[in-house]
Parts: sequence; structure tokens; C-alpha cells
Amino acid sequence: MAAFPIPEMAQRILDKYFIEGGKAEDAPYKPAPLWSIKPKADLVELTIVANFVEVWCAKEGHEGKVGINLLTKIQMPTMASLYGAQLADSDYVIMGAGIPKDIPGIMDQLQNHQEASLKISVDGGDDATMYFNPADYMPADYLKETPQIRRPDFLPIVSSFTLAQTLYKKSSGPIQGFVIELPSAGGHNAPPRGQMQLDDTGEPIYGPKDDIPIKKIIDIGLPTWVAGSYSSPSKLKQVLEMGGMGIQCGTYFAFCEESGVTAHHRLEATAQIYNQNIDIFTDPRCSPTGFPFKVVQIEDTLSEAHLYEQRDRVCNLGYLRSAYADENGKLGYRCAAEPVDAYVRKGGSVEDTVGRKCLCNALMSDIGMAQRYKKSGYVEEHLLTSGDDIKLIRRFLTNENDSYSAVDVLQYLLGEWEAPSEEQSASSKELLGLQ
Repeated sequence: MAAFPIPEMAQRILDKYFIEGGKAEDAPYKPAPLWSIKPKADLVELTIVANFVEVWCAKEGHEGKVGINLLTKIQMPTMASLYGAQLADSDYVIMGAGIPKDIPGIMDQLQNHQEASLKISVDGGDDATMYFNPADYMPADYLKETPQIRRPDFLPIVSSFTLAQTLYKKSSGPIQGFVIELPSAGGHNAPPRGQMQLDDTGEPIYGPKDDIPIKKIIDIGLPTWVAGSYSSPSKLKQVLEMGGMGIQCGTYFAFCEESGVTAHHRLEATAQIYNQNIDIFTDPRCSPTGFPFKVVQIEDTLSEAHLYEQRDRVCNLGYLRSAYADENGKLGYRCAAEPVDAYVRKGGSVEDTVGRKCLCNALMSDIGMAQRYKKSGYVEEHLLTSGDDIKLIRRFLTNENDSYSAVDVLQYLLGEWEAPSEEQSASSKELLGLQ
């Protein structure tokens, strides 16, 4: 935060949220305001600085490339998030879970500190327009001294040739490449084309219509990466031979020692991986976005429906809230994972709430930032996501208590890796201070 170009803005956030020495372990986090189409100024400042900090820290100490990944479905914080990332000199912006054709033009405007606007989807009404003007938050002297900031390359995530072609031809500004994501990738997946059908286990059925013509998208002529079970030397070679730029790998890194996922959650998963006792469920109902969401099946966690049903439904982070218009045309905000009575009172259907889970709180718990509730004593549980390749992590493990590093993953993908012996693994862990 000391590197943020407007010290006064950073200081306002420190004054409001910083606790010398950190908060007590059993204390709840102080809530931030919830996003709306007309957000509070302090929330916009918090979002700008937060995105600046994430990118700045990720870029520290090396010359490699760094980008941010935003969800198209999460619309209201997008422009402030982009601006903060651009202030920190982000190299890339990657966006999926929707059709982000307006984003390149917004990035062009923010590069010059110009006002930008974004259409916000409104359930039951016409789209609304949200505005973001850097001049409302940045001092005139700074804008005069820094008339332009670098614009990152924009890489939309696509799951069909039609979407890739549409974004290439009809985006509001230039795009610099694609990430092709197959339905075996972690996190949110594109739904099957046509009417949703489920198999005997309750997972979406992907058929021939969902096959992605990778070579055809590569032949559009922009740098292209492929994600979703492409994390192997042979698959990397295959993509390069087709003219692609490379692969996107998330699952292997998500469970390595350097991951932001808490050590307890990681080791809980890798022990089950080693014992070949882990599965992935593509949950068609879990995410309030309506997109299928990959959930790691771990015993005694929120991946088990009966345990999730014991949690009091609450919407206190609101990242996945969507705007809606009531019968008088007035805008409001709701989430299918919020308390059922509240959702129905806002015009939503009971059916839409069935099976929904609070991904906002669960994913914060994944990285060790679970909210706690003083009155009930409840601590938010985690809900891990992963691609179908999770079982292949076993190649990096020598026993159920073992861990592995990001270097192991990179060496494997580059064809330079050899499986460690148990003695080598123990020695490496000792050097890393993990014993």
C-alpha cells in the first residue's frame, strides 16, 4: 500500500481496517460495504487499492508476467478492479464466465484515466448503465502528471469457436489472444449447449455440440492457450504444434506448497489424492451464477450437501449478487444463495434457491480468511474447486503426508522432472521448513 500512487487513499483504508499485529483469531472480519450500481466512494477506493496491491505484490522481485482473472458475471466491481490493476502495471487481464466484449474498450478508456461505462444485467428489467470516472477518486495533479498508464493485454476465456469469433470481431476494443477452456477445467464451467441434461450422478452431460475446435480458434491468428486437462508435456507439445502459445494450468498449482490455499485444506486434499480417494463433482446448482461449478469431494466439508444445509444462509459479502427490477421498476440486489425468504421477497423463485451455496464465503475460507460469527460461534467452512486432473497430482507425492512445490510442477510440464524418492522428498521438506 505504501507504493500506491495516492498515499491519502491508502491511508484512509488503513485508518478504517488496519489492526496492529492482526485481528484476534476468534474475532470476525470487519464488513466492507456491498456493491451496487451506485457504490459508496470508500468501497470504490478499497477495490482500486486492493487490486493494485494484489498485482503489485505478485510482480515484486522478478521480471515475469502477471495478470488478473476477473469473472464476467461479477459486474459491479469490474471497472474499479481493472483500474487498480492497471495502476499496478498488470500485464494481462483474463475474463471468462460470460461474454466480456465491452471490457477491451473500458481498458482503453482507463488507460487514459477517462470515464468508462458498463452495461449491468438486470433480472426482470432493461440493462442498467454503471459509470466509473477515475477523476472522482484521483487528484487532478496526479492525472496531469501521469496522463496515461499501460493497458494490459486482454485474453477472454472461450468455450466455442462462435464465441471466439464474436469477441475477435465485435469487442469494443482490441483483444490480444484467447484462453480456450474445456469443461474439465476447475472453477466455473460453460454450461452444455442446448437444454441442460444431467447424468445418473447429477452432473451436466457434455456432448458433440460442446466439442471445441481448438485448431480453428488458433487459426484466427491470435496467441492462444488451452485449459482443461492439458497440463502435461505431451499436451503442451500438441498445442504448440497446432500453432498455439501454450497451456493454462491451475489444478497442479492450487495444491502445491506455494498456493494461497491453506496448508490444512491442501494437505487434507493431497492425502486423499495419494490414497486414491478423491473425486470431482461438476455441480450444476452450486453456483449462484447459474454456471456449473467444479467441487472437490472431501469428507466432512461443505461438499457434502447435508452439512451445507446446517449452515445458516447469509449474504454478507455479496460478490455474486445480481441486480433485479421490482414490479415498480426499482432496482434491488439478490443472490440465490441468500436466505430463501429474502430471495423470494425480492421476486426470486424458491426453485432457484435449491442447491445453491455461498461461494463467496466458502472460497474466502479456502485461503484462510473464513468469517466468524460472534453470536452463533459458527466459522465459515471451505469448499475447494479443482479441475478433473486433480487425481494426477499423485505423481508428485511419495506418501499421504507429502507435499510438492511449484518448481516440481514447472519441471514436469517442461519435461525436466523426475519423481522424487521418499528420502529426497523428506530432505526437500526439511529445507523448506515444512517438517
